[in-house]
Amino acid sequence: MRRLTGAAAVRVYLCFAFGYLLSYAFRSINAVIAPALIDDVGLTNSGLGLLSATYFLTFSALQLPLGIWLDKYGPRRTEAALLLFAAAGAAIFAMSSTLSGLLLGRALIGVGVSACLMASYKAYRLWFAPERQSQLASWMLVAGTAGALAATVPVNAALPWIGWRGVFWVMSGMIVLAAAAIHVVLRDVEAACATPHGHAVAGNAQGAEHGYRQIFGNPYFRRAAVIGFISHGSFIALQTLWIGPWMTTVLGMSKERMAEILFAFNFCLMLAYLGASWWMPRFVSHDGRHGWPATRAITFMLLGSLLVQATILFLATSWAWMLWIAFAFFITVTTLIQSSVSLSFPSALAGRANSAYNLTLFVGAFVVQWGIGLLIDAFKARGALPADAMRAAFALCLACQLAAFIAFLANRAQPQKT
Repeated sequence: MRRLTGAAAVRVYLCFAFGYLLSYAFRSINAVIAPALIDDVGLTNSGLGLLSATYFLTFSALQLPLGIWLDKYGPRRTEAALLLFAAAGAAIFAMSSTLSGLLLGRALIGVGVSACLMASYKAYRLWFAPERQSQLASWMLVAGTAGALAATVPVNAALPWIGWRGVFWVMSGMIVLAAAAIHVVLRDVEAACATPHGHAVAGNAQGAEHGYRQIFGNPYFRRAAVIGFISHGSFIALQTLWIGPWMTTVLGMSKERMAEILFAFNFCLMLAYLGASWWMPRFVSHDGRHGWPATRAITFMLLGSLLVQATILFLATSWAWMLWIAFAFFITVTTLIQSSVSLSFPSALAGRANSAYNLTLFVGAFVVQWGIGLLIDAFKARGALPADAMRAAFALCLACQLAAFIAFLANRAQPQKT
């Protein structure tokens, strides 16, 4: 099978990166438009958490069938078709004036963008050399973080002019463009990367007799899934919603200052992913042949993440927001975990392996994002001040991450070589 290089490789990356950028913008945008949604629709903290988490619920529900579609039909056709659901969801969201309408739009967006990262990982696993996988994964997260950046200061600046409804109309149109680019521009690349026997680049979907049973039964997958569900899921929930309210409620920032801090956080996160794309292929080894073993690097960075979050809980000074920048560095460990899971299975199972792992992330994100909202409202109902209620909810989230880290250390399973 041909391995892509040069202009064709760049074209593949740019098409998938554009789709993932928009996906991440949808994922993150509620952190900035939350005050407007609360004013327009009268949402509570739990209602806001449910609205944002609905994206993760429908996103998660698609992951297992998505893995089969990616292995059977290929990343190009699968992602292009699903993105049209996201475009429809954004339009419904823009037209809605009730929580139920917003939930429907948000749910369709989650369905539509469910393939944006997994389709790219499937394409990379098929069309690029194994040693490029962690680098490409980091570059995709650079694109995603650029989407999170676009959902901060630029969106906040656009709100007085076109409102949050206008923002969603614009995003609906951009999603249609992304779907067209992936479907049309990558058609010749897909054909060129077909096997000599004429099989589609989707891979041999019939080649794995045990399918998801083989994946969920894999010891290393189960070890990584614990971290994915709790630690990575918590990061997604915080980044895409609760960091913003933390800045305004606990640190007392204005909405404008909050948007600026979110921009700085996501910009530094993007730089951290860029840095990871350089140092991970050079200093971390998935096969044990050179550099740090992947599991050792994962352990070190997870520990750093826990220590930074613990410090965040106890500091409320004017400079405490900078601790989130340190958190951005350590959370790049997610690219290592994802690529090590993918490389533990043959390429014919790559779509299902990636999607099964992604399922754990977004079920976790749904639980944590809605759960934090429920906890905040529960603590406030018992008389806690808003800042104390939010701090208590975050502390319980951190305790769960610590438990997951201990479980990761206790499980000694290693990535399999394929």
